[in-house]
Amino acid sequence: MNVMASMTEFISQSQRIFAVSTRPRRKDFERIAKVTMIGMILMGVLGLIISLVFHVI
Repeated sequence: MNVMASMTEFISQSQRIFAVSTRPRRKDFERIAKVTMIGMILMGVLGLIISLVFHVI
């Protein structure tokens, strides 16, 4: 398959996805943001703990 055919196929699939998708409701967006924030905080705390453990050792 040449480059133009694969790009055309990708564009048509992308247009289908954008036609079907909708924006998240405010409640869903807030939930996703909270879960992401909690995950980032946990990763930061875990990194800090590991850094402190290796610094003490």
